[in-house]
Amino acid sequence: MIRAVVDTNVFVGACLGTGAANRVVGMCLEGHLQALMGSTLMAEYEDVLGRTALFKGCRLTARERSELLDIFLAQTKWVRVYFGWRPNLRDEADNHLIELAVAGSADSIVTRNVRDFSGMDLSFAGLRILSPEQFLKEQTP
Repeated sequence: MIRAVVDTNVFVGACLGTGAANRVVGMCLEGHLQALMGSTLMAEYEDVLGRTALFKGCRLTARERSELLDIFLAQTKWVRVYFGWRPNLRDEADNHLIELAVAGSADSIVTRNVRDFSGMDLSFAGLRILSPEQFLKEQTP
């Protein structure tokens, strides 16, 4: 099974009904994709879901988003990050995604911020940074 770190922006996109993001989260819920979760990413998910302005006009209520997160989390694999890599990404706040991916032997990080991962000081063989659309394209035979 494919293992990936699903960035919070993909989960938010799924809540908002964005097609590719919705399908990536659906793959996790259906057991076709093993999403990895760690403490820093979990805190980020909770923080982002608490930003009500972000979800203005969202088809899901706050309670439904919370329930979706609970269902999603039940399908994730918890990974402890014991070593802090510093790939020095454009957005320092994204370094934890690389650390989680390396610790959990992820195949990819699925994110809307692919550009923020270019120019890393460290590279990790086999770890790919993909948009939801790129990820889905690779999964379709």
